[in-house]
Amino acid sequence: MNASQSPKDYLFGIRAIMENIHAGKEIDKILLQKGTNNPLMKELIQEAKKHRVPISYVPGEKLNRITRKNHQGAIAFVSAVQYASLDHVIQECYNAGKEPFILILDRVTDVRNFGAIARTAEGAGMNAIVIPSRGSAAINADAMKTSAGALGYIPVCREENLKSTLNYLRESGIRILACTEKTEDLLFEVDMTGPLAILMGSEEDGISPEYLKLCDARGMIPMFGNIESLNVSVSAAIAIYEAVRQRSLTS
Repeated sequence: MNASQSPKDYLFGIRAIMENIHAGKEIDKILLQKGTNNPLMKELIQEAKKHRVPISYVPGEKLNRITRKNHQGAIAFVSAVQYASLDHVIQECYNAGKEPFILILDRVTDVRNFGAIARTAEGAGMNAIVIPSRGSAAINADAMKTSAGALGYIPVCREENLKSTLNYLRESGIRILACTEKTEDLLFEVDMTGPLAILMGSEEDGISPEYLKLCDARGMIPMFGNIESLNVSVSAAIAIYEAVRQRSLTS
């Protein structure tokens, strides 16, 4: 077990995992041992797929590093939050006469970055954070701590297909702004008023090209020194509060 994991963050054993799925527990992902022939494993796989829980197949040694107990070739990581429905969040905003203000994270995998971003998003009054079901940071006790408890307040929506989600947001009247260096438009000159979703990319390679194509606008944060980019949590904070500044002037 590594330093960022506690026994509260994961479950082990096939039946224990299935019971928690049936009970409605939010599972971030399941690790299954390669080559396991336990008949119950097939049932667990079916349940995971039914509930859209991501599965990764790993060597037994990796599971043994997490726990030395009898894991039966299966370990599940439990989310520290109950995921929200994006459709419900958007409808609530419009029903209350509010303009949706949403953050989308494309493959932000560092737990501490995610927690810091969540803290900023909640403090800025954003309505939700959208993450992909695969390739995102685990929402565990460490993420909750880094967010200073913000993850207990801001809705987190886990989506199976971000491309479909972006199209859905646009159909719902929400403009999508990509915070990216792949543009000549300065972030501070982009209109961020009205229903808005800010899209941030991964720490390594930014926003996926297929998602960039779906954005209504792009904005870059100017850099004046020798460093070419900022940490994603810092970039997110700048983009979010520029939007807050603009929106406060029109409210």
